[in-house]
Amino acid sequence: MRVLAVDPGLTRCGLGIVDGRLGGRLTMVAVGVLRTPTGDPIHERLYSMQSQIEEWFTRYEPEAVAVERVFARSDVSTIMGTAQASALPMIAAARRELPLALHTPSEVKASVTGNGRADKAQVTAMVTRILRLESPPRPADAADALALAICHVWRGGAASRIDAAVAAQRTR
Repeated sequence: MRVLAVDPGLTRCGLGIVDGRLGGRLTMVAVGVLRTPTGDPIHERLYSMQSQIEEWFTRYEPEAVAVERVFARSDVSTIMGTAQASALPMIAAARRELPLALHTPSEVKASVTGNGRADKAQVTAMVTRILRLESPPRPADAADALALAICHVWRGGAASRIDAAVAAQRTR
C-alpha cells in the first residue's frame, strides 16, 4: 500500500509517502514540507497548498491518504488555519475516490513510539529507525508526516468511520 500522509498546517504542511504493508517492511518514497508566507492572503496560501498537494497526488499515485486529525489547542488562532489546510488533502482524496483516514496525534505517537505522549525528538528518532533512514527527516513536520504514514500502515490502513458511511451510501 502506498500512503500519502499529511501533517496539516497553513505555514508548514508536512507530506510523507510510505510504501508498505501490515507486518511488512516500510519504505520512505518521499518527504517534504509545503510552506506559505504568513503575509499572503489566506485564499492565496490555500490555493498554493492545494496546487502543491495535487502535484504530490499526481506524481506519487497514493492508494490511501492519512491526515492528522485537528484537535483543539490553547492557541485558538492556529486551529482555523490547520483545519483549512487539512481539508485540502481530504478533498483531493475524495476526488480520486481514495480511502481516507484521520489519526490523532496521540494515536500516531503511540503507534510509532509506544507512548502516546512522546515528544517530537522521540517520534523523529523512531521514524528514522523504522524507515532505516541515514539521517532524521527535518523539520519536525516532515517527520510527523512520515510517522502518520507509518501509523496508517500499521493500523491496517483502516479508513475512518466517515469513509465507511460514505462507501455504504454509494452502494445503496
